[in-house]
Amino acid sequence: MVEDPIISVIISTYNSLEWLKKTLWSYEQQIFRNFELVIADDGSNEETANFLKNYTSETDRNVIHVWHEDNGFQKSAILNKALLACNAEYIVMSDGDCLAREDFLQVHYERRKPEYFLSGGYYKLPLELSKKISKDDILTQKCFDLAWLKRNGLPESYKSQKLTAGFVQANIMEKLTPTNASWNGHNSSGWKTDLLAVNGFDERMQYGGQDRELGERLFNHGIKSIQIRYSAICLHLDHERGYKNTESIEKNKAIRKNTKTTKSDFTDYGVVKNSVEESSTSSS
Repeated sequence: MVEDPIISVIISTYNSLEWLKKTLWSYEQQIFRNFELVIADDGSNEETANFLKNYTSETDRNVIHVWHEDNGFQKSAILNKALLACNAEYIVMSDGDCLAREDFLQVHYERRKPEYFLSGGYYKLPLELSKKISKDDILTQKCFDLAWLKRNGLPESYKSQKLTAGFVQANIMEKLTPTNASWNGHNSSGWKTDLLAVNGFDERMQYGGQDRELGERLFNHGIKSIQIRYSAICLHLDHERGYKNTESIEKNKAIRKNTKTTKSDFTDYGVVKNSVEESSTSSS
């Protein structure tokens, strides 16, 4: 059991136990070992809780299960609770449908830097291939081999160079890519003090860009970003998104626009909500 972890890994989940199991198997294979797992559970049923109880007793990782009752898509709120539960000074965030290659945490550890956050991406797999990947495929790392993936149904794509780039090529591509080094909830990391300084996630925001808005407040706070999308590799397992709706996306766009316009580096609807409570009390 890791008593003083260098990294806390926050993994978000909601009633997707098959995918969560595969995700956790990928963390069993990490080269970097001094980390804990903090499961940010947005209201999953008892099946997930029972699995995590058993998993905690079997792994040498410290596993913290942070849960709240199901009240629709409240990922921002559970991530804030998970953030407070982290014991390490450095936080890696990903999702319970993302398989981390064995060097994933090693990259985040080696590239971390004061006054910066790291911005990674993912490689999305089709649904049938996502289902086909077994525990053995993850533990042996076969599922990260491009030839193996193609034999098992991965379509041709120029994006596959993510999976084959060596150290030098990855660094060159990260310097050349036009993709913005934003905070991406499936693969980003930063210092806990920085995340708390901007008050975590805005809990008014549901599906659609709540992670990017957090990153925009970090930028406004003077934190810069480093691109690691070709170095820190994770595979995204496909699934339906029943929580996706136009209303929440438009609402989130308005919040993000306000953050950019006002150059805000703090949300009144985050980890600490005192300013919101004080405002509502004084107006009543």
